[in-house]
Amino acid sequence: MENTLIVQAVQAVRADQAERLTADPAAEVALPADLDVLTANRSTFLDGADGAPPHVHTRASELLFVLGGTLGVLLDRDVTTLERGDLLVVPPRVPHAFGAARGADADVLCVFTPGTGRFDYYRLLDRVRRGGADPAGIGASRDRFDNHYVDSRAWAAAR
Repeated sequence: MENTLIVQAVQAVRADQAERLTADPAAEVALPADLDVLTANRSTFLDGADGAPPHVHTRASELLFVLGGTLGVLLDRDVTTLERGDLLVVPPRVPHAFGAARGADADVLCVFTPGTGRFDYYRLLDRVRRGGADPAGIGASRDRFDNHYVDSRAWAAAR
């Protein structure tokens, strides 16, 4: 039996070349890589700004690496903070949420594996914030983008 290695090549994406979504005045999302094996974005949140509300992924794991500032994070039923240099990996089906901690900005690298064509999800959120898309489209896209919103009393109390 012959072993076959399949490599998906991607050209380096310079920070100033990544698409930027800016409809939320308290956050910016840069979109550098959306591949079959992973999706990566860099999100910056101003002081206390919400990022992702409580949700789960059924297929993807999500990695959060704090590049700067302080990030408030829900992981299952616990709320904690991550500081610059901290890393969190959230496996499938674990409820999580995040946003800048009160009194701090946050700069976060988010990586999903496998990738899910998630850039279209971020673009949808941006269009909804600009009034160019129906918010109902977010819920309707949950299976396509593997993003399922859940309730969290712990997160609501912390935010």
